[in-house]
Amino acid sequence: MRFKSATVDGFCVYAVAGVNTVSFAIDACADARTGLLGFTVERLDPAENELITMSGFKVFRSIIPDPRPEEYVSTRDHPVQSFVWDDFSAKPGRSYTYSFRPLRGVPYQLDRTAAPVTIMVRTEPLYTTADQDVFFNRGVASSQAYARKFGNVKPDDLEPAEKATAALEWLTRDLDDAILKFIASAGEQDSLLCCFYEFHYPPVLEALAAAAGKVRRLSIIIDAKENGGTGKDGKLRQAFPRAVNLAAIQLAGIPAACVIERTANPSAIQHNKFMVILRGEAEEPTDVWTGSTNISEGGVSGQTNVGHWVRDRATAGAFLGYWKLLASDPGSHKGDSTSVASELQGRYRHAVEELGTVPVGLSDIPTGVSAVFSPRSTPAVLDLYAELMDGAGDLSCVTLAFGVSKVFKDRLKDNTPDSHLTFLLLDKKDVPAKFGKAAFVRLSAANNVYEAWGSYIREAVYQWVRETNMKLLGVDPHVAYIHSKFLLRDPLGLDPIVVTGSANFSEASTTRNDENMIIIRGNQRVADIYFTEFNRLFNHYYFRSVTESAKKDPARSALFLGETPDEWLKKYAPGTLRTKRVMLLTKMQGVQDPPSV
Repeated sequence: MRFKSATVDGFCVYAVAGVNTVSFAIDACADARTGLLGFTVERLDPAENELITMSGFKVFRSIIPDPRPEEYVSTRDHPVQSFVWDDFSAKPGRSYTYSFRPLRGVPYQLDRTAAPVTIMVRTEPLYTTADQDVFFNRGVASSQAYARKFGNVKPDDLEPAEKATAALEWLTRDLDDAILKFIASAGEQDSLLCCFYEFHYPPVLEALAAAAGKVRRLSIIIDAKENGGTGKDGKLRQAFPRAVNLAAIQLAGIPAACVIERTANPSAIQHNKFMVILRGEAEEPTDVWTGSTNISEGGVSGQTNVGHWVRDRATAGAFLGYWKLLASDPGSHKGDSTSVASELQGRYRHAVEELGTVPVGLSDIPTGVSAVFSPRSTPAVLDLYAELMDGAGDLSCVTLAFGVSKVFKDRLKDNTPDSHLTFLLLDKKDVPAKFGKAAFVRLSAANNVYEAWGSYIREAVYQWVRETNMKLLGVDPHVAYIHSKFLLRDPLGLDPIVVTGSANFSEASTTRNDENMIIIRGNQRVADIYFTEFNRLFNHYYFRSVTESAKKDPARSALFLGETPDEWLKKYAPGTLRTKRVMLLTKMQGVQDPPSV
């Protein structure tokens, strides 16, 4: 939900709340900024009868010249020097009152006499009876918090066992519990149909093994393609994920009769991650689980991922039709001639397209949920996604696990600093291909495009401790940071659009692989959850990306608070990214009016 405070002495606070994250912006007139050194932030939680002063990270150099990595400070003495701020420690379905108290004076003698600006906020509940719920893992093993809590040690190697459990719970947040809850929601008269790429996370496989003896029918399509062989280095490689999937299925005791091996189209990937529940003897489709989360340790607890639970008969019916098609293992097989393979793959794409009409432009997207399945004959739907990004009014955001596709760059490269703001969150920095022949297009602030990518603090510097990532922990060898696949168009408007699912916004994911996406229009609750989580992740990695690009330690002065108002307020000049970020929230629509006193 979206909230606004009353205006107090020229200050007004805006907030947008997700499930675990609340993002704030402070609008301050010129007079209010005079002499301003920052804000002390307090949070009242009536549910726990708790009033806390929120912690800070940067400190006044004149007070703490050499901050230690283990040192925690309060915003009472070391204030927030920003007009945007986020609370990443909120709990689902809670009502909070936040107080932002302006501080003036000098670091050694702060003037706390200004009246606080209070704003009442309610976070979104984790589970609802609404048509959609959204679940993000934390996705930041490369963080100060994980380093301090768990010493950059892989969860399995932590002792005692309680600490290992705590590490996994911290990393997964509520994502794994939501998957298990979805499975458990299928009753004795229901059928549970699944379709997964990676399928080897023991808690989920064990839950499905138990469900096999409970539900009317359990049927699981897995990627079992024979893609192993000898690599260029002469080493023999097992088929992936076939070998690990089949071994995990056997270990969990899932009956072989419940498993359908997807082996056709061997050069493509069966990249889906979805489940459908059919209710009762009539097998009426009612619920869908989708998103980016592979059923693997890395998928659930490592890289950034999202699970999306849709309770909608039309959407579930569309996924059921797709599941039935996949269950027939359509496409070409090893040994087919080129002409036969082309014909079979063409028939398969046509069958996918016959499942339903897919929007080709903004005006074609209805309010509600639209399902998009791949592979398709053309990349037209990828063009639609690029149109949604480029045609936004105020803001577009996208997570890109495997680079920025050409169609996105072609749309965005002619944007100017006056165009809408665009954020790209990448797993790796966008760099020219090693043997690429086409001219490399670099998007930048000149296009009003800002990029962050997976990175970490490699060596301790000042108050920053050394961090790790999922590859270094040995949890996932494939993707270390960003694995989610979602796109947001004007998420803070009255008509937000969210695109989410398994496809990587690439031509291969559109025309070759088995993939699913859903386009959600007009659902502000869903958009708020996705926006606040994107905001959390982008802000987390943006500093690390800038630090990595500099190829040297951050300037020492940048890691301290400004000792005078001018030192930090000048960063909010018109046209700067900081000012643009403030305006995103101060201009957002659908804001709840402050309660009358």
